[in-house]
Amino acid sequence: MPATKTAGTTFSTKIDIPEKDRLPVIELINARLADTADLYSQVKQAHWNVKGTDFFQLHELFDTLAAGVLPFIDELAERATSLGGVAMGTVRMAGASSTLPEYPLEAIDGQKHLKALIERYAVYTAAVRKAIEESDEHNDKTTADLFTEISRAVDKQLWFLEAHLQH
Repeated sequence: MPATKTAGTTFSTKIDIPEKDRLPVIELINARLADTADLYSQVKQAHWNVKGTDFFQLHELFDTLAAGVLPFIDELAERATSLGGVAMGTVRMAGASSTLPEYPLEAIDGQKHLKALIERYAVYTAAVRKAIEESDEHNDKTTADLFTEISRAVDKQLWFLEAHLQH
């Protein structure tokens, strides 16, 4: 898992979480920020490129899912900066640090896009759930709560995707 670097930069804050706890949480937030930005772009990749008999339904679903992920990019970046850190939020930073697998270019039909997205959502949701625990271990219940909110939303999105393949 590539580490997201913040170059140890922190800014003064009156948030009552000790710096020894804030620094690893900022790193954690930036790691999930990279994954979230990457997940958003991969869902948009599916949205733009889906073909086949379920085109319209999946095209609309993928756009709705991407719209649901997008606000979390801002929430995570702002949480990192509110803790005195630097948000590592460019596309290049996300691409270099994301733990998600690269999106398969051979995914064209709806079933292939669904399977690809399910795989990526599974990786993402597991990482977010781990981030809940890690934030809590560093005495940051607010960040743990943010990750819980994200987990709740993306678990539901994963269900929407999996329902298309279940009989």
